[in-house]
Amino acid sequence: NEVLGGLMTLGIPTYKLEKTIIERRLVILEKEGIKFKTKVNVGVNVSVDELKKKFDALVLCGGAEQPRDLRVEGRDLKGVYFAMDYLTQQTRVNLGLKIDKENRIDAKGKKVVILGGGDTGSDCIGTANRQGAVAVTQFELLPEPPKERDPDNPWPQWAFVRRVSTSQEEGCDVQYCVMTKNFIGEGGKIKKLRAVRVDFGSKDPETGRSPMKEVEGSEFEIDCDYVFLAMGFLGPFKEGMIKELGVALDVRGNIKTDITYMSSIEGVFSAGDMRTGQSLVVRAIDEGRNAALSVHKWLSK
Repeated sequence: NEVLGGLMTLGIPTYKLEKTIIERRLVILEKEGIKFKTKVNVGVNVSVDELKKKFDALVLCGGAEQPRDLRVEGRDLKGVYFAMDYLTQQTRVNLGLKIDKENRIDAKGKKVVILGGGDTGSDCIGTANRQGAVAVTQFELLPEPPKERDPDNPWPQWAFVRRVSTSQEEGCDVQYCVMTKNFIGEGGKIKKLRAVRVDFGSKDPETGRSPMKEVEGSEFEIDCDYVFLAMGFLGPFKEGMIKELGVALDVRGNIKTDITYMSSIEGVFSAGDMRTGQSLVVRAIDEGRNAALSVHKWLSK
C-alpha cells in the first residue's frame, strides 16, 4: 500500500477509527529508529532473496486479505465489488489520495445491497449511509441469532446473541436466511439481485450442523446499483511472497508456525491474521509483540 497502518488505516472506516490515532503511533515508531517503506510488494517488485541477504530475520504480518467470493451468474457486472475494495477506496478519498473518476465507488443517491452480516458488512452500511445512499439492505445467509444466550452457549464462551451495530442503527434493512442466486444486469451494470429465502433444520447430532434448504416459492428480486461482498476472508494471498518463500501452511491456508512464531523456514516468523486467520486488532497487536520477543530471543542466541 501507499500508506502505512494496514487494515487499521485503510480497512476500518474513519468514523470508527480516527487515523490520527494510527499516525501518532507511527511517529513514535519512526523516532525509535524503525524505517518504513511503502509500495513494496515482496515477491513482485522485491524478491525474497534480496530480503534474506539484507536481514537476519523476517516477520510476515501481511494479514488475511483474500476475500471470500460469490461465484454466481452476473458476478462480473460493474457495481459488484468486494467490501474491502469499497472501504479502502473511501479511506483513500478521506486521506486526500487521488481516485480516478471512472473507478470511484460512490453510493450517493444509489441503492445498495450488502452480502454478509459481520463487522465488515456493518462498515459498508455506515460508509454507504455517509455517502448518501437512498436505500441500504443487508442480507445474511445464516438465521438471526437469539436475543438471549442459549443454555448450550454458557459463559465463558463468546455469547452468540443478536447484536445491532451502530451502523445498522443509523439505517439499514437487515434480513436473515437469504441466499443470493444471481445478479441481473443491463448494459454491463448491476440492476437487480435475485435471491431466495432459506430454512435451516435441526442440528445433526454428529456434525453439529443444520441442513439448509431453499423455501419453495420464496424467490424475489431487489433493485440495486451496488452490491458489496462482505462474506469473510479465506486467509493470506499465496501468490508472491508466501509462494516464493515456500513456508508451510496450516489446514486453513494460514502460515503454520511453532510456539515461537517461527515458520517452517529458519529465521522466518509470522504473526497476526496471516498466522491465525481473520481476527481482532487487539489479537494482532498481542501477536506482534509476542513474535517480536521471540525474534529477539532467537537473534540473541
